[in-house]
Amino acid sequence: MKHNVLFLLTLVLMCSLYSNAQRGVRIAYIDTEYILENVPEYQESMVQLDNKAQDWKNEIQTKLLDIEQKRKNLSNEKALLTKELIDEREEDIAFEENEILDYQQKRFGPNGDLMIQKKQLMQPIQDQIFSAVQDLAASRTYDFIFDKSSDAVMLYSAKQFDLSEQVLRSITRASKRTQAETKAELRAAEDEELIPEINEELEAREKALEEKKEERESAIEKRRQEILEAREAKQKEAEARRQQILEEREKAKQEKLEARNTSTTNSVSDPENTTTEANKVETKTREQLIEENRQKKLAEREARIKELEAKKKQILEDRQKTKDSINNN
Repeated sequence: MKHNVLFLLTLVLMCSLYSNAQRGVRIAYIDTEYILENVPEYQESMVQLDNKAQDWKNEIQTKLLDIEQKRKNLSNEKALLTKELIDEREEDIAFEENEILDYQQKRFGPNGDLMIQKKQLMQPIQDQIFSAVQDLAASRTYDFIFDKSSDAVMLYSAKQFDLSEQVLRSITRASKRTQAETKAELRAAEDEELIPEINEELEAREKALEEKKEERESAIEKRRQEILEAREAKQKEAEARRQQILEEREKAKQEKLEARNTSTTNSVSDPENTTTEANKVETKTREQLIEENRQKKLAEREARIKELEAKKKQILEDRQKTKDSINNN
């Protein structure tokens, strides 16, 4: 019975090894440093911890400077102090210095507050990373998943085997579910697929189709550009022809004008004198019209004056006649 059990176990183990040999060993890796750099909550906590550590350093530095100043003061006052007072003050300074060193060890030592708080910050993220890696390994049947950031030396790592982005997405989704405040947000976070299954053959086909599509679009764009360039060349050629026709028409027009001017010049002996005489005649006529209008206005004014004088004289005569008739009666 015992030999039968051992035989069955050996058979099962051999079958398992054979099946693994048939499908090949699947290996992937993650980069923990990259994941931590892209987790906002961890980065915020680290910034707060760094600020706290800086405050501790400043506090320790201030106390050390205070002790150094006490040593300088004691050195300057030694000539005025007794040996007992000097020993007492040196003992006080040494005691304070030891206290500061103890405080420094408490804050920054291997088991100090800084290391403890860093571990406290790291532990939840490390647990999430470990959980996401376990899920990935189980769902995609990976045999080994290494950490690129650890002490293990990786002389080469192909990007296609990097699971860091998927682990980071898993942590981000878990964080969304934890921080969800309403039922709708929680339901939406739970509905997100935690670790998408990837069919590598399907991905390869989709990638090939995408490349063909890009090549086709590139060829179409190239053809479109060639058509546009040919169209622009034709438009430029037509514009050049039109411009040439306009120039030829303008040239013919100028030639006709020049021929006409030449004919006019031949018929008139001295066109410049003719133009001068015409200007003089025009100027003289204008002056005559102005003078005639002035004389006309003067004549009208004199006529009105004479008319008023005649009316005035008639009125005076009428008045005199009336007065004379009154006197005769």
